[in-house]
Amino acid sequence: METEQPTPDEADVLRADSLAREIFAGVANKWSLLIINVLGDRTLRFTELRVEIGGISHKMLTQTLRGLERDGVVHRTVHPAVPPRVEYRLTEAGGALRGTVNGMCAWTRRHLPEIDAARRRFAERKAGAGANVTPSPGR
Repeated sequence: METEQPTPDEADVLRADSLAREIFAGVANKWSLLIINVLGDRTLRFTELRVEIGGISHKMLTQTLRGLERDGVVHRTVHPAVPPRVEYRLTEAGGALRGTVNGMCAWTRRHLPEIDAARRRFAERKAGAGANVTPSPGR
């Protein structure tokens, strides 16, 4: 069975209507990145993922895992048991993407002090600018 190759337009992440942009949007969000990071080389159950990813709701984890499965990043295995046991692991494509995600995590850790300082300076400028604003007449 031959697989159709995407057209250049479908592969162009800069085009609003491209398949590449749709895939990019699906994997380049905080929950997807965290799931990819947490799965790593492991196979985990839904509850294990939820425990490891602080702050994610049941609904958001379900939606994100479905999207990652649809895009071929995560493989879902349902074991016949009562209750059903469902496990998730990265596919080959997901494993390749993991290197990029790990690089982003390392970048964040490496630059956290300067990012934090920049955020503080920005907040101070915004607070200072707000104090200098003259109210419009009639207010």
